[in-house]
Amino acid sequence: MENNKKVFNNVLELVGNTPLIKLNKIASSFKGNYYAKVEAFNPGHSSKDRIALYIIEQAEKKGIIKPGDTIVETTSGNTGFSIAMVSIIKGYKCILAVSSKSSADKIDMLKTMGAQVYVCPAHVSADDPRSYYEVAKRLHEETEGSVYINQYFNELNIDAHYHSTGPEIWNQTEGKITHLVACSGTGGTISGIGKYLKEQNPDIKIIGVDAYGSVIKKYHETQEFDEKEIYPYRIEGLGKNLIPTATKFEVIDEFVKVTDEESAHTAREIANTEGLFVGYTSGAAMQAIKQLNEDETFTKDSNVVVIFPDHGSRYMSKIYSDKWMNDQGFFDTIHQEAAESIQIIK
Repeated sequence: MENNKKVFNNVLELVGNTPLIKLNKIASSFKGNYYAKVEAFNPGHSSKDRIALYIIEQAEKKGIIKPGDTIVETTSGNTGFSIAMVSIIKGYKCILAVSSKSSADKIDMLKTMGAQVYVCPAHVSADDPRSYYEVAKRLHEETEGSVYINQYFNELNIDAHYHSTGPEIWNQTEGKITHLVACSGTGGTISGIGKYLKEQNPDIKIIGVDAYGSVIKKYHETQEFDEKEIYPYRIEGLGKNLIPTATKFEVIDEFVKVTDEESAHTAREIANTEGLFVGYTSGAAMQAIKQLNEDETFTKDSNVVVIFPDHGSRYMSKIYSDKWMNDQGFFDTIHQEAAESIQIIK
């Protein structure tokens, strides 16, 4: 059994090499060809498996962390899950400061994976002592033998995708990719992939997706941090109320902003047209593609790769809950049929 190439030693050996899947029905009216890099095929069901494993293994190589130590991190949920998964296999403790905007599903998953979870208010400034950034810093300072991953300001976040996701996409498209569309939160995913792809072909367009209520798009365009851009929004893991150094703005050509409501409906549409059960940010990325088509960004020769970062199971209490959608005012006459699709037999 030990030499059997079909047997994996542990779950971490499954990280990376996710499939590129052609989008057919949802993109049928668009110019060009569209392909989704479906990161839910990672063992932790998100792209964050890549950075969790890479950053922790780099810390091990440098002697920064040893078995029995504690890993502390700020997370909207996915990075935390990935860190908890890696910690279980490698023998670390795990403490996570999580935004209250994170779905109940994500928080329950983190606790199930053995993490100690601190839920922090989402709609406070980044330097507020209650913010998940500041809480994570405090927990790190208070915990002896701890390492703070700090994904928003960690260059290794970029390196993980530069060394894995970028080359995978280049090889899977045989170098024919013309556009990359990816959501930007920490910015590590789009920056790492974008840096690699630009090195292969500087004509490839790297397009970021931002949320209304986030400062990222305006900062990219003006180099100005505008607090007036900040207001509460619902999408998790997309946009920011600060400027992460893990975002390399110079490799990103433009940003597109999307709304909470349209992103939620587009995520549901992906499930109903492509059979891919994806998360909220996947809906946001696909919504950006719809808007870019309206702006005639793409041509018949475009080969567009979109990053679908995680799995829909993490949003059962949110975008895949008719009650939550209705409570947000997201069901109107156009989308009402979704709310009426279940019939109860008594």
